[in-house]
Amino acid sequence: MFKTIKKDLPASIVVFFVALPLCLGIALASGAPLFSGLIAGIVGGIIVGALSGSNIGVSGPAAGLAAIVLAAIGTLGGYQNFLVAVVLGGVIQIIFGVLKAGVIGYYFPSSVIKGMLTGIGIIIILKQIPHFFGYDPDPEGDFAFFQVDGQNTFSEIFDTINHITLGSALVGIVGLGILILWDRVLSKKAKIFQLIQGPLVAVVFGIIFYVLTNSHDTLAIAESHLVSVPVPEDTASFFAQFSFPNFAVITNPEIWVVAFTIALVASLETLLCVEATDKLDPHKNVTPTNRELLAQGTGNIISGMIGGLPITQVIVRSSANIQSGGESKMSAIIHGFFLLISVILIPRLLNMIPLSVLAAILLVVGYKLAKPSLFKKMYDLGWKQFIPFTVTVLGIVFIDLLYGIGLGLGVGIIVILLKSYQNSHFLHIEDKSNGKHKIKMTLAEEVTFFNKGAILKELDSLPRDTYLELDLLKTRYLDNDIIEILEDFLFKAKERNIDIKLVSKRGVEENPESFIKFFRERPKSSLSLS
Repeated sequence: MFKTIKKDLPASIVVFFVALPLCLGIALASGAPLFSGLIAGIVGGIIVGALSGSNIGVSGPAAGLAAIVLAAIGTLGGYQNFLVAVVLGGVIQIIFGVLKAGVIGYYFPSSVIKGMLTGIGIIIILKQIPHFFGYDPDPEGDFAFFQVDGQNTFSEIFDTINHITLGSALVGIVGLGILILWDRVLSKKAKIFQLIQGPLVAVVFGIIFYVLTNSHDTLAIAESHLVSVPVPEDTASFFAQFSFPNFAVITNPEIWVVAFTIALVASLETLLCVEATDKLDPHKNVTPTNRELLAQGTGNIISGMIGGLPITQVIVRSSANIQSGGESKMSAIIHGFFLLISVILIPRLLNMIPLSVLAAILLVVGYKLAKPSLFKKMYDLGWKQFIPFTVTVLGIVFIDLLYGIGLGLGVGIIVILLKSYQNSHFLHIEDKSNGKHKIKMTLAEEVTFFNKGAILKELDSLPRDTYLELDLLKTRYLDNDIIEILEDFLFKAKERNIDIKLVSKRGVEENPESFIKFFRERPKSSLSLS
């Protein structure tokens, strides 16, 4: 891990600047203490980063859980009661890992995963536009279409036109210019520009601008447009920010319902993020998913025990890590230490960072996730890839992350069923032979009940006085439902003067009834013809 420190250290700084406003914003959107988001970010970086098998994944509080947390704090009677559910959720995640439930992540189609990345990229861009221009009523980390401030994603953007803050907008524009210049030009000129990342320079510029214009009538940036890290007066007030679970309510059934919900949603988000980051990883490392569930579960237990929000692996931070050149888990761990050290030693300095310059950093991250060329690439792959991809993107933008993924997965399953329906067999019609149409039907390698409708329709449409050759030579699996269709068709074939020859690995069957009888006497053999 230390061999890649030259790349991991600069990347960890970028991830730190991306994570800081999101930790605070997600806590605010969740109705939790601001410090709870920082705790989750620190635990996600240091603890989960150390235990995880992912080289480039970064964990922390997740926007997808904000609505669940907000509702749970109210129904469970307070934040300390809610922390019990976070701890129990972590225990359940560890059980998921022991039971090897991590394999679930591999069953999501590639088109849905790419749609998730693109959708998140678009939503990052849309959500950061108001912050970029100094309009901050909606907290960072609120990724849902219908926002906690009563607006929606697009109405907030239109409303921004009337609430542009000149100083914040100027910092955002210059900061974005620095990032583009660094990425496109300077990073290719000398190694010093690769070691010192553009986001760090942009943030330093933002702090200097704030200090120099603090008393200016027009350009001054108000505190409401700056990062807002809690500032303890002394050591006692710092430790007073930690909360601890009230285990007296552990017998409350509602606690267990929320715990299972957190475990399920957090595990699903993590597995999807793992799949997505592995696709983005230039080195194509494969993350052990069961180990990831164990790491996330441990992280949630520790986070819940000291007052932190639930943790998942987060695609925004992970993609920022990849884009910044992070190569090992050290970047995630170091970013966690940066969060810890900064909130202890320099909270006042952090509170001089304009949100608009952090929005500029996130705009670049979002653009790299949702490049226009990706839409053309997915379109060129055909409708079977493009439709689930598009549905996932639209679902994420217009509803939220989990609904978008669910819709994309649903459409992907429909596409699979449709193609399975279409690809169950191949039909070849030859000229008349001895006064009868000769038709050859070749069944696919695997024929299941999904193919039932297509085969039934084809057999029923055969004309009278037909000679049918049914080729099963390549068929390895023949479902019992298909056997029943063939059995029923034998009766209809006699009435319609259709002669049948069946070709299988058992040989040529001029009498298909013996083939059916073979399967009826040995029903288990219907599972395989090989």
